Amino acid sequence: MAILIDPPAWPAYGRLWSHLVSDTSLAELHHFAAAHGLSRRLFEGDHYDVPDTAYADLVAVGARPVTSREVVTALRAAGLRLRKRKGERPVERLFGADLGDGVPRDVDLLLSDWQPPPERTYAASVLLRDARGRCAVVYNTRRRVWGPPAGRTEPGEDAVATAVREVAEETGVRLRPAQLTLLGHEVFRPAMAPGRDLLAFLTATVDGDGADLHGIDDETTGHAWVTPAEMERRCSGEFWWPLVGYVLALGPWRRPSR
Repeated sequence: MAILIDPPAWPAYGRLWSHLVSDTSLAELHHFAAAHGLSRRLFEGDHYDVPDTAYADLVAVGARPVTSREVVTALRAAGLRLRKRKGERPVERLFGADLGDGVPRDVDLLLSDWQPPPERTYAASVLLRDARGRCAVVYNTRRRVWGPPAGRTEPGEDAVATAVREVAEETGVRLRPAQLTLLGHEVFRPAMAPGRDLLAFLTATVDGDGADLHGIDDETTGHAWVTPAEMERRCSGEFWWPLVGYVLALGPWRRPSR
């Protein structure tokens, strides 16, 4: 097991950057990064971007200097290599997650305004907020958990259409498609259904204090507007929480930077 770092050779923001990786696991990588003061915001799905000013210090505390080619080779050998589209920002990666159906899955949580193809979209989830920054949460009686309005796509729907319908069914809030903004997606391996490996993550804000919530969906019996702190208390144990928590940390009206 080793932490590897390549030379600072990648220009951005007026300086050069290195890639810090583990040849074994993301848990090892996160532990090393946290122990040596690297912000989680520097995580890019399979590596940390490290500024040139930190290179020597990280080598001094145990990161092994290697070439950029060796970094890529190590990631591939460990099964950690992440291929992403331009503009995607990985927030978290989970391996062998239990989603409640008895099938362990690897899940990538990504910020992006990329429009997920309807043929690959399994479901949509909506971070619905009011003007005070409170979040709408519903209680799913089948899974016995709280979470944002969410549900599976129906034939002929894209992510936005699914989001509009699910929010109406689970909260009673009627959204216009133009109120919804795509923030990211979750990628599942294996797929949740044949050919459908994506859950779209969207957000919307309603004017004023949120109206009373109610639903017609039999699976959702609890409905509430809660503060971000209360949403974290109820939902932080769920696999998708890092994505929602990242957005909430930016504030009610800000869009994640890419």
